[in-house]
Amino acid sequence: MLRLDLQFFAGEKTEKATPKKREDSRKKGQVLKSQDVTSAIVLLSVFLFLFFAAGLMKERFFQFFKQTFQTYVTMEKLDIDQTMLIYVEVVKEMAIVLLPIMLVAMIAAIAGNLIQFGLLFTGEPLKFDLKKIDPIKGLKRIFSIRAIVELLKSLLKISFIGSVTSIVLYMNIDKVLDLAFKTPSASMKTIAELVALMGIAASFVLLFISILDFLYQKFDYEKNLRMSKQDIKDEYKNMEGDPQIKSRIKQRQREMAMRRMMQEVPEADVVITNPTHYAIALKYKDGEMDAPVVVAKGADFIAQKIKLIAKEHNIVTVENRPLARALYSDAEIGSSIPDQFFKAVAEVLAYVYRIQRKI
Repeated sequence: MLRLDLQFFAGEKTEKATPKKREDSRKKGQVLKSQDVTSAIVLLSVFLFLFFAAGLMKERFFQFFKQTFQTYVTMEKLDIDQTMLIYVEVVKEMAIVLLPIMLVAMIAAIAGNLIQFGLLFTGEPLKFDLKKIDPIKGLKRIFSIRAIVELLKSLLKISFIGSVTSIVLYMNIDKVLDLAFKTPSASMKTIAELVALMGIAASFVLLFISILDFLYQKFDYEKNLRMSKQDIKDEYKNMEGDPQIKSRIKQRQREMAMRRMMQEVPEADVVITNPTHYAIALKYKDGEMDAPVVVAKGADFIAQKIKLIAKEHNIVTVENRPLARALYSDAEIGSSIPDQFFKAVAEVLAYVYRIQRKI
């Protein structure tokens, strides 16, 4: 029963997402993003541009309308070629007028996304996925907590923006009432100013709401990224390998290295012992080696095994406790002995060579 409870709690997503989980989610296009932030920045940028650049665009508008009503509308006969020419001219004029607005909107949209999640290029969200058209999951999304939050957020935006624009109109009610007594040019100017003011006010309201939405999106994003303890363990295994497998591999490597080391012991010239705790097998060939080489070393059980192999192959064993302990600590298998041991080892080898000559 206790094990089942532990498994249940291990499966709960209570842990913060790891950097790898965040990176994988980012590659899939799952990033922290509030669409309202981008919309607010775009709307505010466009209305500010219109508010300050409307005077420069006015002449273009008047020129376009003048050309339309004085030239195109008064033409008596139109054939296909003339119609296409007029269409091309109208498109060019409209492009000149609208292109700056579209350019500002595009730059603002890019800036809004860069502010939220930086530069990201991925095609994962564009891939076809049958799960996206699953009707059951679609119904779950419609009747989910997130859908309710989105509904409340939409009602909040409509209420706030409607209230703010109404306040702007109420504060400028005199200008609205005077429209009936103004010339068309003055009326258009007043209407443009009021529209720009309402747009800027609505943009600031939307920006405020988008900040709240961004905080909610951050909470929801972190919640969806949460991992269980088991998820973190699985991720670690995938990144670093299963600890049990790694332990078995290391054990196998140690066993193989041990076998190779023991195979080198019969080639040794002498084994220096402690006599019970340490054993170091040395090999030296005059003219081929600059210094004696450690072919094997070990302590306790391994030391006993080295001495046993040395005895089986009639290799001389010399007891020298300080030298054995020092070589075990400072000398590496397969390497020459350190310089400070040359004299002591030379005396041992000279003793071994005398014994061998007697035999």
